[in-house]
Amino acid sequence: MSMIRDLRAAVRPSLLHPLRRTAPAASSPYANYDATRDPTAASAVVDCAVYRDGRRVDDRACLTPRGAMAQVRESGGFAWIGLHEPTEAEFAGIAVEFGLHPLAVEDAVHAHQRPKLERYDDTLFTVFKTIHYIEHAELTATSEVVETGEVMVFTGPDFVITVRHGGQGSLRNLRHRLESEPELLVKGPSSVLHAIADHVVDGYIAVADAVELDIDQLEIDVFSPAAKGATRGADTGRIYQLKREVLEFKRAVTPLLRPMQLLSERPMRLVDPDIQKYFRDVADHLARVQEQVVAFDELLNSILQANLAQATVAQNEDMRKITSWAAIVAVPTAVCGVYGMNFDHMPELHWKYGYPMVLGGIAVICFAIHRTLKRNGWL
Repeated sequence: MSMIRDLRAAVRPSLLHPLRRTAPAASSPYANYDATRDPTAASAVVDCAVYRDGRRVDDRACLTPRGAMAQVRESGGFAWIGLHEPTEAEFAGIAVEFGLHPLAVEDAVHAHQRPKLERYDDTLFTVFKTIHYIEHAELTATSEVVETGEVMVFTGPDFVITVRHGGQGSLRNLRHRLESEPELLVKGPSSVLHAIADHVVDGYIAVADAVELDIDQLEIDVFSPAAKGATRGADTGRIYQLKREVLEFKRAVTPLLRPMQLLSERPMRLVDPDIQKYFRDVADHLARVQEQVVAFDELLNSILQANLAQATVAQNEDMRKITSWAAIVAVPTAVCGVYGMNFDHMPELHWKYGYPMVLGGIAVICFAIHRTLKRNGWL
């Protein structure tokens, strides 16, 4: 929390004028913020560039965020700084330089945030959860189906700062694609925000299609006539594991729906009106994915209930078989029990054909019981 207090002290004066940055207080661990040492030159910076008239400016002064903003203030355009899992110390200089709100800085550094859209003065702070589908030969009770990451985007009048967490969701290819479409980049920082949102939602669509195949295969396995009681326990574990992965997917998709609707419907000074139209398309795609994920969750609930019902039916069938054989065995047990008693006067005790007659009677009665139970479906 000391970092947040230091940043509040440093950022609050800088917000009074967007082009005037002040150094942290002398007691701050970042007090060496001066012209001789650029605190924005963090190792977490994976790319930094200035874009003017829709094209990337090739200038060595743009290798650091401070140099990029100096170029922007001098000649116009906007800066796009990309970072990967920055530490508090690495992000502190950038936060001071760009006047980022301490609460947003704390979220960006520590990650594990819900998707959201927040406005701090002249900066939009957007959080996206990225989803990556993990290929697997067969779904098991321990299979990891989706892997999540996070992308935070600070969008200002003349800058975009992207902070990525996790091994997935690289924006390198997206940056290259945007650089080949200057007609979009000329719209400013909001074009980058739209491109990131579109990229993330496209990833959701691909993952949803892959998860749907897993659910279809699981449904076939559960309801296949060849499925035996011995595998139903394993099926329950697979269903529950896939349901947990779908829940993780749902946590990424559902909270993002409202921010995308706001970006597509509510006029915002930081979002170009022409770009706002594109956000409607992203919101529509996201709504479709959200409906799919909700349907996946409900379908898995139905499959789980059906699997448990099948297990109950199988147990009932086993109990009926056990009961049927117990009924058959009860006949000879009862007869043998009677003739095993030590009485002097028993019917047919000394009769020559008594023994075979008793055995024959037992066999006939047991056969009749077996046929009756078989006819009724108990055996």
